[in-house]
Amino acid sequence: MSGTVGAWMVTIPKTFPPSSTVGEVRSLFADDHVHMALVVGAHGELLTTIERADIPTEAPDATPAAHLGRLEGRTALECWSINQTTGWLNHQGRRRLAVVDAGGHLLGLLCLKRSGTGYCSDAGVLARQQELGEQRAGGSPRCA
Repeated sequence: MSGTVGAWMVTIPKTFPPSSTVGEVRSLFADDHVHMALVVGAHGELLTTIERADIPTEAPDATPAAHLGRLEGRTALECWSINQTTGWLNHQGRRRLAVVDAGGHLLGLLCLKRSGTGYCSDAGVLARQQELGEQRAGGSPRCA
């Protein structure tokens, strides 16, 4: 791989407003493909990233989610080298990083595939959404 994080990120990540609740984030995590929830402010600034382990089991669903999670160690600048970032992800045992600009505005999500052989793409995300929609409507899942 070559290039920058910005060239490899998904540009259509699911985001939550600051008013989102723990229950809403838990619903997102019902999909085992989802590893990180992104809470974004009114001007596009990334407020926090939430992973499953950040949500206390006893937290009521109505609890505001914006107070959970963190940014440290979970963000990357779009200009970073994809090779160095991939090495860091592998060393840390991580697969997701929120991608931000120098002002902290969310640009996308870097999603290392489970196989570790590449990154998720917008086209792959859209295809998965379509597949899930077909399954909910009674269609057959696509073969890989």
